[in-house]
Amino acid sequence: MSKEYTYAEVSSHNTKKDLLLVIHDKVYDSASFVDEHPGGEEVLLDVGGQDATEAFEDVGHSDEAREILEGLLVGTLKRVSGDPAPKVAQAPATPSRESSPAGLGIGLYAIILVGGALAFGAYQYLQGSQNKGVKI
Repeated sequence: MSKEYTYAEVSSHNTKKDLLLVIHDKVYDSASFVDEHPGGEEVLLDVGGQDATEAFEDVGHSDEAREILEGLLVGTLKRVSGDPAPKVAQAPATPSRESSPAGLGIGLYAIILVGGALAFGAYQYLQGSQNKGVKI
């Protein structure tokens, strides 16, 4: 599992039955997953034998997909001079605050609360205006 691959070694594994991908300088054997990939086999074959980091991160894979990926790990990439530069920097270990579902929930709750208070105030104002106009 802890085998080191060079980029040249990885690049020769780019067929459906022999498919290695590099994602964040880790090497994955995805040949057994080609037929199961929800995006189709073409997506994997297009980046086979290459650094697929950018393609993987651009899609926004789920936590389940990342767990499956860990099961396909076969080694690490040993970069040598002349290899292509990494496609993107390492992914953040924790999600950013902007993408947090809890942050959206709190913001939405605040908007509803303020809207409710404004509606109540408008209702009280209109009720007061109506009562001033009515004399018994």
